[in-house]
Amino acid sequence: MRMRRAALAATTATALLATACGGGDGDGSAGNGPSHYLSLGDSLTVGVQPDDNGTLQETRDGYTDVLYRTLHDSDSTLRHERMGCGGEDTTSFLEGGNGQCEGEYEGMSQMEAAENFLDEHGEEVELVTLTIGGNNFTGCVEELGLEEEDGPAVDADCVEDGLERLRAELPEITERLSTAAGEDTRIVAMTYYNPFLAALLLEDGEETAGEAPEGTAEVEGGLPGDASVVEYATGVLEEMNESMRGTYADAGIDVADVADLFDSSDFEVPEDSETGMPANVQAVCDWTWMCDTAVGPDIHTNRAGAQEIAGLFEDRLR
Repeated sequence: MRMRRAALAATTATALLATACGGGDGDGSAGNGPSHYLSLGDSLTVGVQPDDNGTLQETRDGYTDVLYRTLHDSDSTLRHERMGCGGEDTTSFLEGGNGQCEGEYEGMSQMEAAENFLDEHGEEVELVTLTIGGNNFTGCVEELGLEEEDGPAVDADCVEDGLERLRAELPEITERLSTAAGEDTRIVAMTYYNPFLAALLLEDGEETAGEAPEGTAEVEGGLPGDASVVEYATGVLEEMNESMRGTYADAGIDVADVADLFDSSDFEVPEDSETGMPANVQAVCDWTWMCDTAVGPDIHTNRAGAQEIAGLFEDRLR
């Protein structure tokens, strides 16, 4: 059984909010009013999860909400500006056009709304978190159900387009955020886990520890070499996350490495495993709805997964 990360509430919040809560220099720009935490991104930002009927809905159990409650325990003046929106990808983040976000930003894109908020509140914004890029690819996969005989259907051309947009648009997002943010505003972004590892559960249990099993799938647009769907998805996620790490490093933005937290590249079966699952598949089953056949499969984190990711962000803020 995977262990939940220990809470770092007091230490993390004190370190993060030191400038806002400490003695000011008399100019009234800090310490005299509320401080702000701005969360940006996609459905993970707003805690989307399936309800008892499997219908997706926003909750207050996303990682940003868990993180905010932790920070608020140490600074009751902290306010959470929650700007995430389900279905947001890098293109719609910059340009708008996501139907799920209509009415969210008064006709602006999420990027423009974030810039306006940062311009208005300036040095009062202590923290910005960013979760964007995963939806560049979610539309490329169909038939997620574990009951599907042939496994998920993947459109490789769609995946390549998603990668190209990520490489072109994420640097613009990070540059604009960094420019708009106050000099002391902390920005932390995240990489992504690989929910499609749950496709390994379609196999007959004959996988070899330490090797990526073959998996099953229908792939449109051609698959490189003799790669299986699991190998292909793993490669794409690694390429995506590596591109994101490089972009964030170039912009001076800290990274909460969720891919590493979820052991995304670890196909070994732990010696103490009670299920016989590889470490990466176990993490996806424990922390998302992908292996829940009652209301899933669904790629979003459950409450336990949100708490794990929030703990990772807390680590980065120490």
